[in-house]
Amino acid sequence: MCATTIIFRRELAAYLRSPMGWVIAAITLLLDGVLFQAFALGAGKRLSAVALAEFFRYSTLPVAVAAIALSMRLVAEEREQGTMVLLNTSPVRDRDIVLGKFLAAFVFLTGVTLASVYMPLLIMVNGKISVGQVAVGYLGLALWGATMLAIGVFASSLTRHQLVAGIVAAAIAGCFVAFYFLSKVVDGPLKDVFASIDLYARHFPPFQQGVLHLAHVVYYLAVTYVFLLLAVKTMEAKRWQ
Repeated sequence: MCATTIIFRRELAAYLRSPMGWVIAAITLLLDGVLFQAFALGAGKRLSAVALAEFFRYSTLPVAVAAIALSMRLVAEEREQGTMVLLNTSPVRDRDIVLGKFLAAFVFLTGVTLASVYMPLLIMVNGKISVGQVAVGYLGLALWGATMLAIGVFASSLTRHQLVAGIVAAAIAGCFVAFYFLSKVVDGPLKDVFASIDLYARHFPPFQQGVLHLAHVVYYLAVTYVFLLLAVKTMEAKRWQ
C-alpha cells in the first residue's frame, strides 16, 4: 500500500470519526438550505432552470467555507501537535503527504456537497429540471471545492496556527475573486489577464447554467495543481529549517 493511500485513509477516518467533520457538514448543509430557500425558491415565480442556476450560484459560498475549514488544519495541525516530525523522519515524500491529505478532504467535501442533491429535486415539485444541468452544476461545485481545498492546503503549509491558515486561505481566495472587479477598472492587457484568472465570475457561471466548457475545467484543475505544488515546495523548504 503506497504512502498516499495510507495518509488518505488516515485523514478520511479522522473526518468521519471526529465531531469537527460532522459539524462542518451540518453547517454546510444548513447554509445550503437557507440560501436555497431564500434565493432559489423564495424569490418569486421563475423558470426551473433559473432557480436551479441560482442554487448552484449560492452553493459556492458554503462549499468555499467548508473547504477552508477542512483544509486549514491539514498541515498546520501536524506542526501544532508536533507530529510533523514523525512524518518528516518517515519514508514518506512531501507530495505523498499533501496529496493524501488533499484527496481525503476532497472526498469528504464532495460527499457533503452531493448530500444536498435533494434540494434541486425539490424544484421538480412545481417544475422540471435537466439532469444535465444538475450533473454539470455539481461537477462545477466539485472543481470549485477542489480549488478552495488546494488554496487551504497551501495556506496550512505556511504556518503552524490553524486560524492563521484559515485567514490566509480566505484572503487568497478573496483576491482571486476580486480580480473580476479589477478587470472592470483597468485597461489594456491587464484587463484580459485579470478577467482570465478570476476564480468565479468568468469560469463558474457556465457550470451553473449546465454548459460544460473544457477550458473552464482545465482552469480549475490548473489552479488546484499550482497550489498543491506550492504546498509541496513549501513543505520541502520547511523540512530543512
